[in-house]
Amino acid sequence: MHAWEPVPVPVVPGGDGGVVRVYDTVRASVQPVGPATGAARLYACGITPYDATHLGHAFTYVSIDLLVRAWRDAGLDVRFAQNVTDVDDPLLERAADTGTDWRALAEEQTELYRTDMAALRVLPPDALTAVSEVMDGITGTILGLRDRQAAYQLTDPTHPDWYFSVTSTSNLLQGAPVSLPEAEQLFAERGGDPERDGKRHRLDCLVWRQQRPGEPAWDTGLGAGRPGWHVGCTTIALNALGPDFDVQAGGSDLAFPHHPMCAAEARVLTGEPFAQAFLHTGMVSYEGAKMSKSLGNLVFVHRLRAEGVDPMALRLVLLAHHYRSDWEYTAAELAAAQTRLAMWRTAVARPSGPAAGPLIEAVRAALREDLNAPTALAAIDQWAAAPGTDASAPQSVSAVIDALLGIRL
Repeated sequence: MHAWEPVPVPVVPGGDGGVVRVYDTVRASVQPVGPATGAARLYACGITPYDATHLGHAFTYVSIDLLVRAWRDAGLDVRFAQNVTDVDDPLLERAADTGTDWRALAEEQTELYRTDMAALRVLPPDALTAVSEVMDGITGTILGLRDRQAAYQLTDPTHPDWYFSVTSTSNLLQGAPVSLPEAEQLFAERGGDPERDGKRHRLDCLVWRQQRPGEPAWDTGLGAGRPGWHVGCTTIALNALGPDFDVQAGGSDLAFPHHPMCAAEARVLTGEPFAQAFLHTGMVSYEGAKMSKSLGNLVFVHRLRAEGVDPMALRLVLLAHHYRSDWEYTAAELAAAQTRLAMWRTAVARPSGPAAGPLIEAVRAALREDLNAPTALAAIDQWAAAPGTDASAPQSVSAVIDALLGIRL
């Protein structure tokens, strides 16, 4: 599956050799991420393409983009992989409800996602992989788990589905800041089936669902069916990055069960860590509640763009909040971002301004210390509001805003 076209990123001198730190959910602290030199490896959990990109999605991917940009500014190459879960219950349900072929719906919504990301100047992954493209690999993952006594088939004669056995590894909750009772509750709320008869443990997760009437299926050694949610990311990440990569990233709703399940499966397969750190972004609300399909309170990027909203103003709305914060979108948020964007554009269009060096270092320092975009934005506001006589400063400031924050002025 193709991603979207990359955007040019200015090179801002003086960045090589820096250390980028982010909050690792597992260790519950800000930690250095990425190697000292060479290539940093990042896996970002992608969309299930049954609805176009809303601002919650955009907040996650713009936040992850800050990490990619900070790493590159520090002189690292970046190997970035992402999935598209184009075979899953929400997509199939939406296709059935609308009388649409599930493949057509998935491609339509994936293309909207691509165009939204390109408009927001999110750097594309090196590998964007759909679950439907890697069925052989997923089958191999499940058979590997079976061979290690970590996957089993239910004896249910009607639906003999396959499950990952969480008791095969003692550290499932290593990747989750939750207790066992909390884990069981979240598992039920986020796609799990703790009450399923025949399972060995309430937290065992589905890895292969035998075909039901009207559902797509792939004929494999596991029986005709389709994969569960977690095993798709496990397979795609290991195929693209190998074990023991640097960061797995996604929204905070993936902190359990999705990321710990992926990591547990991978540890059983490889005997090595899955990711060194787990980055989770906050949730975005609208009209008093987290954006969700069930509530109908989604604010879509493509609709705002169609109304004439500058994508750079939308990106500034997102950057105004620290990536780990939960926050609520309002019309006032957008108005403030539009005012800020106009101020910045006016400032870099001046014939001169304050020296750029201190600002560049301030922006770098803010982003390298837990991707603190709001602090970086505040520093740029101060520069834009001050007079100065450095004729080279406006161009240099424009370049660092583009390179590190992804805002084209």
